[in-house]
Amino acid sequence: MTTTTVQTFRLPDVGEGLTEAEIVTWHVAAGDTVTVNQVIVDIETAKSIVELPSPYAGEVVELLAPEGRTAAVGSPIIAIRTVAAPAELAEPEPKLLVGYGAKEPGRIRRRPGGPAATEPERGKPRAKPPVRKLAKVLGVDLASVEPTGPDGTVVRAEVLRAAEQSRAAEVPRTTGLAGAEARIPIKGVRKHTAAAMVASAFTAPHVTEFVTVDVTKTLELREAIQRRREFRDVKLTPLAFVARAYLRALARTPMATARWDEPAQEIVVPAGVNLGIAAATPRGLVVPNIKDAHTLGLLDLATALHDLAVTARAGRTTPEAMALGTTTITNVGVFGVDTGTPLLNPGETAILAVGAIRRQPWVVEDAAGERIEPRSILQLALSFDHRVLDGQEGSQLLADTAALLAEPGLAVL
Repeated sequence: MTTTTVQTFRLPDVGEGLTEAEIVTWHVAAGDTVTVNQVIVDIETAKSIVELPSPYAGEVVELLAPEGRTAAVGSPIIAIRTVAAPAELAEPEPKLLVGYGAKEPGRIRRRPGGPAATEPERGKPRAKPPVRKLAKVLGVDLASVEPTGPDGTVVRAEVLRAAEQSRAAEVPRTTGLAGAEARIPIKGVRKHTAAAMVASAFTAPHVTEFVTVDVTKTLELREAIQRRREFRDVKLTPLAFVARAYLRALARTPMATARWDEPAQEIVVPAGVNLGIAAATPRGLVVPNIKDAHTLGLLDLATALHDLAVTARAGRTTPEAMALGTTTITNVGVFGVDTGTPLLNPGETAILAVGAIRRQPWVVEDAAGERIEPRSILQLALSFDHRVLDGQEGSQLLADTAALLAEPGLAVL
């Protein structure tokens, strides 16, 4: 006498502390007959596409996790009806006689009773896991992207290009707080920004360092300079002084303006500094840059910052103005925020976040000793690509910027 039992196969941990995986391709369907160690599904982990063999022999009852779904380790993914003799009635612990392995390009698999098919023939585009994840985040259909990588694979640059090409006209932003939920299409500047930030996060190893600095002397200097005749018609903001200090600090750490050229396996150091300024606009975030900012004095730099902001708010920032940036400043202080951990503008090595200036009690030390008095305090945060800058260089850049804001007289040295 034999007994049939429905066995549930749960997603296993295929190694290195896997917590979840995406179901990429099922090689079986309900009603198919499977054997022990027959590959039944491809899953995508953080590192590769992995083939899972069946721990049971029998008939597929149901696929419990559809293609495209992310399943947690331990969750049921397939039900298989097995046939057992009386001595085998206890549910067996699934044991895989063949180890898991990364999927080989173009490897042929047969569904029982069906013809052989390669992965491209099944209509599944080939791409490495990070590229698949990037496409998923950006909403890019890999099947619509022409593969130009080795063995017909889709590469990262193609996904980003497809996301850029899908940009459409902006729609008015709405809110769902007053009634039914609102849905805002992700496109235009917002979609481009999302693509750029995802590319940055998945490409460069970010490190962020922070410093708190007393900028009282810089603000006093600003008031004195603002009274000068040549600055009378110029809006001289604290950001202009931060930018000036940052540019001076970059002269000591020029590698912070370099870019990592992965295909060439080179670090490219530009001849000068095109200083990007992150600007929030009604259409989304843009990062135009001031060309050759390192050559500008305070007056020209303040004028360029003002013109850049006005142009961005009017929606007239050109693609040329956003091209060829070498490093960026983001002023989160205008929103009343103290600091942040900014993501790098893609292709750049460093970005400086400038927080709000606040009056706070501060320990002041001079020849008479220490005392506490109200001072103007600012927090700076520097994120940098650790492939290009090591900890000492990043710390030096941030410390030099802070030192020039604490003691602006050091700029004459």
